[in-house]
Amino acid sequence: MNEILEKIGELGIVPVVKMEKPEDALPLGKALIEGDLPITEITFRTSAAEESIKILTGELPNLLVGAGTVLTIEQVKKAISAGAKFIVSPGFNPRVVDYCMENSIPITPGVNNPTQIEMALERGIEVVKYFPAEASGGLPLLKSMSAPYTGIKFIPTGGINQNNLCSYLSNNKVHACGGSWMVKLELISSGNFDEITRLTKEAVSIMLGFEFAHLGINEKNKDKALNSANLLSRLFYLPAIEGISSIFVGPGFEVIKSQYLGKHGHIAIATNDIHRAIAHLKKKGISVLPETAEEKDGTLKAVYLDQEVSGFAIHLVQK
Repeated sequence: MNEILEKIGELGIVPVVKMEKPEDALPLGKALIEGDLPITEITFRTSAAEESIKILTGELPNLLVGAGTVLTIEQVKKAISAGAKFIVSPGFNPRVVDYCMENSIPITPGVNNPTQIEMALERGIEVVKYFPAEASGGLPLLKSMSAPYTGIKFIPTGGINQNNLCSYLSNNKVHACGGSWMVKLELISSGNFDEITRLTKEAVSIMLGFEFAHLGINEKNKDKALNSANLLSRLFYLPAIEGISSIFVGPGFEVIKSQYLGKHGHIAIATNDIHRAIAHLKKKGISVLPETAEEKDGTLKAVYLDQEVSGFAIHLVQK
């Protein structure tokens, strides 16, 4: 898959922005970066779009900027000249799509029926925009419509918000979601960029769904682990289930039979999407320890981070 499209999938959410004044572009871009979502789609619905893209790409090189609501080849040329890295169209315009494909420009054309999907597949397109998502039939239509097609992913846009975001992203055919609830025009026009940052952070938090899973306790040997597990079980009426390398006591404790990662043990943090979580943490300078990766049926289920907190290693696990 194209590098830009892969990056969009890692980020998971594409803020779709309508700009009325180019001078609002820079503070908007900074607000998105501060909100841990360094990406935006600037729609060509106003005359400020081209200049806004130029400002963002010139001033904020770490922000991935694309152009949306692109209807003509001329708009594609303007967007790319301004620095846009990807193109999004509301429908499937063969002339626009073919121009982008011929010039190696990443494009996600809009589709909402099987015929359009097959038009995309015929051209080797791997990611399309599902638009307007909710008005077209939402997730139920996407599931049934995409079932016959294994080689294509979707970016639902239109009616996506904090309430249905995770439902869409949990579907394995969904590459990312586009939305404007965190970058509403009134917030931009009023200069309320702090609120944009807050809403953006909230959106990322909802998407990743980080939550405490269990506490791992390191013991020196099997006997000490059994003693600790039995004590926790007796004190708090929790069932103890012994495994090969550890003993789980209720849902909240794992007593390790030997000294493993972390001075004292580990804190397990569950996430909605382990791959997006890894990409998110990488932006913060935190990597994973690949030798600790645990897979099931070829799918990553858990991995340790190269980070400790108060003597506890961090174990990232897929929900």
